[in-house]
Amino acid sequence: MAFSVTGIRACMSDGRGVKVVVIGATGNVGTSVIEALGREPAVAEIVGVARRATDWNPSRTTLITADAARDDKNEVVRGADAVVHLAWLFQPTHRPEATWTNNVLGAIRVFEAVAAEKVPALVYASSVAAYSPGPSDRTVDEQWPTHGWPRAAYPREKAYLESWLDTYELRNPNLRVVRMRPGFIFKRGSATAQRRLFLGPLLPRRLVRPDRIPLVPLIADLRVQVLHTQDAAAAYAAAVLTPVHGAFNLAAEPPVDGEFLTEFLGARGVRIAPAIVRSALAVAWHLHAVPASPGLFETVLRLPLMDCSRARSELNWTPTHSPHRTLDEFLRGVHDGAGLPTPPLLPDTIAGRLREFATGSGQRA
Repeated sequence: MAFSVTGIRACMSDGRGVKVVVIGATGNVGTSVIEALGREPAVAEIVGVARRATDWNPSRTTLITADAARDDKNEVVRGADAVVHLAWLFQPTHRPEATWTNNVLGAIRVFEAVAAEKVPALVYASSVAAYSPGPSDRTVDEQWPTHGWPRAAYPREKAYLESWLDTYELRNPNLRVVRMRPGFIFKRGSATAQRRLFLGPLLPRRLVRPDRIPLVPLIADLRVQVLHTQDAAAAYAAAVLTPVHGAFNLAAEPPVDGEFLTEFLGARGVRIAPAIVRSALAVAWHLHAVPASPGLFETVLRLPLMDCSRARSELNWTPTHSPHRTLDEFLRGVHDGAGLPTPPLLPDTIAGRLREFATGSGQRA
C-alpha cells in the first residue's frame, strides 16, 4: 500500500516539531499517551480533546472540550501532523445504541475529518476484542481475522470499525493508518474508573488488595493478556513518530489465568464452570447490580493470545512492566480508591458510589 510519511519527516527535519491531536485525552490511555508524547523532543504541540472540561494541565498540551459524536472535527484536526483516536464509551451496556453512536459513528466522523483535512497519519485504538475467537494452543499475529464476537457491543463495535477502515485505507492511499490492538490495559490512576465501569458500586474496595484475596476462581479457557498503560502509551507515541502503518498487537508476557493469579495472590484456586459464572453475571446485569454484560464475559473466554513480535521489531517497543507489577499496582489502586484529576478518572468517594446507584449500573455513560 502506498502512503506518505513526508509530513512527519519534514516536521522533524526542519525543526518545526510535530503537532499531535489526541481525541479521548482524559481517560486511562489518553492521559498516559499525552504524557508520553510530552516527553518526545520531536513533538512541539499536543491538542487534547475530551467530552468534559478538566483542570488537568499536562505540559505542551492545549485541552479543548468537544464531543466526538456531535461536534465538528474538521477544525479540531486541521493542521495536525497526526491524530490519535482513543475516545470510547464502555457504558451504558443496557443501551447499545448510545455506545454505537459515540464509538462507531463518532469514530467515523473523526476518520473522515482526518482525510478531509489531509492529516498525514491516523493512529486508532482498536483492541484484542476485535479479533475472532482464536486457538488455545498458540498465539496469533495481526493477520488473524477481526470479526469480533457478536454477543457484546464492545467487540461488535471494534470489529465494525476494523472493517470500515479497510475501505477507508483504499480510499485514502496517502494516509498512514495505524491500528493498535492492545490487551487489557491497567494503571493505578485508572483503578476507580475501571472498578466503576466493569464491577459497579457493590464491590467493597477495602477487600481488594493482593494480600487480602483468599480465593481465585479457576475458569476453563479464561486467559487474558495485560499491559500497563504507560507501556501502551509508549507504543502509541512510537506509532506517531515512526513511519509504520497497519496493525500492532500490544501485550506483556506471560498471559494471566487462574493459575497465574493463585500464585501471584498466594490464594487458593476454586474450579468454577463458565456456565455458572455466565448465569450469575446475567442475573446481576439484568438487575443492574453490575455494569459488565454477560456478553463481555463470553468475549473474554474466546479471545486469542497475541503475538507481539511486530511491535517489538518495527516500533522498537518492549513492555517495561510485568503483568505481576501491573496487577499489583492496579489492585492496590482499587483498594485505595485511586484516580486522577480528570472527569473519567476521579478517585473513589461515597458521593460517587451513590451516583452510581442512583443512575443504575450499566445505564450511565
